[in-house]
Amino acid sequence: MVRMLPSGTAGAWLSLFTSAINHIHVQAQDSPELSSYVLPLTGSVNGGNTFPGISLPYGMVKLGPDLYTGSDSYSGYQSTGNFIGFSLLHESGTGGAPKYGVVAQMPTIGTIDNPLTDQSINRSQADVSTLGYYKSSLFNGITVEMGATGKAGMFKYQFPDDAGDSNVIVDVSHVLPSFRGQGLGQNYLGGNISVTTTDGGIQYQGAGSYDNGWNRAPEWTVYFCGYFDQAATFKTFLGTDATGEDLSDYSDATSQDSENRLGAIFTFNATEVTSRVGVSFISSEQACANVDREIPAGTTLDTLETDVKTAWNDQVLSKITTTDTSNTTRLQLLYSSLYHMSLIPTNKTGENPLWTSSEPYYDDIFTFWDLFRCTTPLMHILQPVAYEELIRSLVDIWRNEGFMPDARSSFFNGATQGGSNADNVLADAYVKGVRGAIDWEDAFSAMVSDAETTPDNNNDSRDTSSSTKEGRGALPDWIDLGFITTKYGRSVSRAIEYAGNDFGLYQVAKGLGKDDDAEKYLNRSRNWRNQWNPDLEALGFTGFLGPIDEDGSFVDQDPLSCGGCYWGDDYYQGLPMEYSFNAHHDIDKLIELSGGADNFTARLEKLFEGGVSSGNSQFNHTLFNPGNEPSFTSPYLFNFVGRQDLSVKHSRYVANSYYAPTAAGLPGNSDAGAMESWILWSMIGLYPMTGQTTFLIGSPWFSDLTIDLGTGKKVVITTTGGSDSAIYVQSLEVNGEAWDKAWLTWDDIFANGGTLDFVLGSEPADWATGDAPPSPATETS
Repeated sequence: MVRMLPSGTAGAWLSLFTSAINHIHVQAQDSPELSSYVLPLTGSVNGGNTFPGISLPYGMVKLGPDLYTGSDSYSGYQSTGNFIGFSLLHESGTGGAPKYGVVAQMPTIGTIDNPLTDQSINRSQADVSTLGYYKSSLFNGITVEMGATGKAGMFKYQFPDDAGDSNVIVDVSHVLPSFRGQGLGQNYLGGNISVTTTDGGIQYQGAGSYDNGWNRAPEWTVYFCGYFDQAATFKTFLGTDATGEDLSDYSDATSQDSENRLGAIFTFNATEVTSRVGVSFISSEQACANVDREIPAGTTLDTLETDVKTAWNDQVLSKITTTDTSNTTRLQLLYSSLYHMSLIPTNKTGENPLWTSSEPYYDDIFTFWDLFRCTTPLMHILQPVAYEELIRSLVDIWRNEGFMPDARSSFFNGATQGGSNADNVLADAYVKGVRGAIDWEDAFSAMVSDAETTPDNNNDSRDTSSSTKEGRGALPDWIDLGFITTKYGRSVSRAIEYAGNDFGLYQVAKGLGKDDDAEKYLNRSRNWRNQWNPDLEALGFTGFLGPIDEDGSFVDQDPLSCGGCYWGDDYYQGLPMEYSFNAHHDIDKLIELSGGADNFTARLEKLFEGGVSSGNSQFNHTLFNPGNEPSFTSPYLFNFVGRQDLSVKHSRYVANSYYAPTAAGLPGNSDAGAMESWILWSMIGLYPMTGQTTFLIGSPWFSDLTIDLGTGKKVVITTTGGSDSAIYVQSLEVNGEAWDKAWLTWDDIFANGGTLDFVLGSEPADWATGDAPPSPATETS
């Protein structure tokens, strides 16, 4: 389904993007750098939920607006609605419920009798968002320009000349609200603030404690330290209760400390005011040190913008380059996607309040269920240092908390949607030779905890059958029966994921010389076959993954319906037919169960041809769903049955139909960059098989592409004869040698660098006549 702009909003989005692009062109005239192609507003509306504000790669501070529309603002941003604040902490592309939106300021004009009453206001024109710079124009004439560093942010307020009082409200109790219910809304639990006058202006510092959000986290605390560059009068305020608007104290007191709502209002006799704010999860003193070090007094927004651009250019964008600049739209999609896949997880090394460790610490992982297929394999290639740090952090979390996360935020594991997919991430790193400072004995022990220890049930109202916090809640069935019954929510989708997780354990055990463990987990990785119901029928095909009741009998199931596709259903965010293509480690057995290569090819074709779901209108256009990860690999599975041309055909169709460098340019929720990493692999012309060294070959988009692997190593990809209509591979040379396989390995080009030279044409060619890609979990005779 190609997403269309809702009626009445196309003009607003066009204005928004015109403003942003105009700003980019101004910036790019003197510096035609890669950052000029980044459009941070890409994917920010229509369910993409990307964060368009300011952040460094994996930076702790993500500074931007918080808007209220009566629906969840997952990243804080909405293209419509009223501003309710501008805050330093956000996430990008997350769903479930909003997270953060804390350490906030809100500018206002005139006399304020009660800062806890509604101070929200609409925008007067579209926001301007470019890499390193953000500007909002409020309906009351105030403009807010922003800049940021890793742990601090800057606000530059311009108040109208006739404003009367120029005010900035600091509301410690401010969070991003949620309207979905399910007990996922964030709560303010208490805090403190103190104000001090200085020679150059005024300082405030304190802390706020909060809980909940999409990962159902318990209490966590953020500390802050802020400076204003102008003299001000101020009042601190204290609400009568945590949510009410009545004041019990609105006074000249220099400090407040309460479980009730609190903050301060600063009033300036000036029309231009600059605010610098630092954050920390350790102490307000550390927050002050962060802002003093990263944004010292006198720092300009231009300096911050330049520094952010330089960081992104040097650390992220320059990792993929091309001399093919003929198609600006493609370049914008390439570099905007690189940007959005590198916002989270958050590097909070040095800011972990829970334990002291020499290991790195990464947080805001949303979620390996979304990321393990495309994002982490690409992170390995483009950001090998951060990738190794992330893996070390996962193992250290296990050392201190007993389980690695499938998802994690505000120092708390959760929520686990399917399997323990950190196992897949670790296995992928291991088989591709990542060693460094990783303790692989500990890493394997962490994986064994996932595979053998049933986590305590956290009684999540979305699925009370087992834990959604961490680990594999349905392990009792998996271990005792070799399948998962309907006793557990998401029984079928968990079964196929547990099989993939166990294959990951096999890979690491084999490499570590743990032969008994390797054999055990290889056998367990084949247990997805027990979930295969040969009697299920749909669209002329027989045999699909199906639910099994607690008596051990298959349940009749429509392969084109997943019911609600939610936590308590048998399939999570995917149809039975989609999940029935997901045994990627045991693909030859899957092809056999599907009726052989020809039937498997026909099934795959039907996935893209379409069909109508009887249970969820989300799937009414095609059975393939580009907006959910269980479908990610399916376009490339034709490579296993000798039809690489069909992989090219369908992956290009999906890319061209659902992706664009526009506000509505994603097929669904970004999922913290998962969607963006899928399109990046499509542009590169390869697709990773996570937990294996195999890469399936597609068709590159550019006449040349260079991937910087670090330490002087590069992958150089060229195409000859390609165009919008000439997309099919005619021939391929790998490292200068003719290539006849529709796949290659890590060692072929990524371990030491290499070259891929494609010839493309408008019609399919039978070039991939060599061996099919490997199926490592399938028995061979």
